[in-house]
Amino acid sequence: KGKADRIELCGNMFEGGTTPSYGVLELAREKVSIPIYAMVRPRGGDFCYDDIEFEIMKREIKLMKELKIDGIVFGILTKEGRIDKERCSKLLDLWGSSKATFHRAIDVSCNLNEACEDIISLGFERILTSGGEANTMSGIVKLKELVEKYNDKIIIMPGSGINERNIEYIKDTVKADEYHMTANKTINSMMKYRNENVFMGTALRASEFSIKYTDEEKIKNIKSKL
Repeated sequence: KGKADRIELCGNMFEGGTTPSYGVLELAREKVSIPIYAMVRPRGGDFCYDDIEFEIMKREIKLMKELKIDGIVFGILTKEGRIDKERCSKLLDLWGSSKATFHRAIDVSCNLNEACEDIISLGFERILTSGGEANTMSGIVKLKELVEKYNDKIIIMPGSGINERNIEYIKDTVKADEYHMTANKTINSMMKYRNENVFMGTALRASEFSIKYTDEEKIKNIKSKL
């Protein structure tokens, strides 16, 4: 409704996004007409996965192919902080399409330029990055460099912390072709009875009686500035 061109579909946004459930994927495919790129990330935390986690990723990709999801979003690093080219290549072969985004795992790699070269060589369609910093504004100098150097070989898509207040500045500075944002809002729970002494998560917990949704008005406002 906000006129986005594509959705990156994730679960568990508190940990930066993990693989959405089968039910979410299936229903989204039924209801959404714009392209859906689904996150393939078995857990939060780092991007160096053991054999079981890698097997989970392979099985998730198989399900996404069955559901005719348009693209996938993933990233795997070695223990040394480099792109795990072997495992990334295996997942791309399994997916069987270039419709794949390498996500912000690149931002915790040991060398962004080397990582870009590796990702390009693997055949990814785009890279989602904040320029190796906590957010796009902090990494804006590096993002501008990456767009100038690599955008003719792969789509460099800035993301993290983009909002209605900074999108024009980021667009004018970085000059990327695509931008990634969450643009959510918090709404009050419909619960009338509330036991606020109980939490379902661990420390750093948000209220159990507030829910985050994508804000279509924020999307519209940001899109109008591109």
